Amino acid sequence: MKASADLSIGELAGHFGLAAHVLRHWESIGLLEPARDAYGRRRYGPGDITRVALIVMGKGAGFALPRLRELLSGDDPMDRPELLREHLRILEERIARASAARDLIEHALSCPLNFHECGHARERIAAVVEAGGVAP
Repeated sequence: MKASADLSIGELAGHFGLAAHVLRHWESIGLLEPARDAYGRRRYGPGDITRVALIVMGKGAGFALPRLRELLSGDDPMDRPELLREHLRILEERIARASAARDLIEHALSCPLNFHECGHARERIAAVVEAGGVAP
């Protein structure tokens, strides 16, 4: 990254492994507000670089862009504990579903029975039927 930290859209996008259109999209939805030079070209300074890093980290943590915009709307994202708690709850639900899926797949790989003979598989199918298509 250049020492001056005054980057073009291509330089900033390339640094983070993003396409330039991603930064334009983030700008269009209010996540970024880059400065413009005399020719109207976007110029990204240190604050923008930090903000892109926060957006990338937030996306990696599973935040949707509208929620990230809300989270980053103030001076400090950590001043929004209610948003962080809600996202933690969502992540915990996803982890529970992923863990159940992993257990199901591990069972399928280790079960000596075929699909029609496996009581575990029949129980899981019955539970999904009972729940109306929602895996318990």
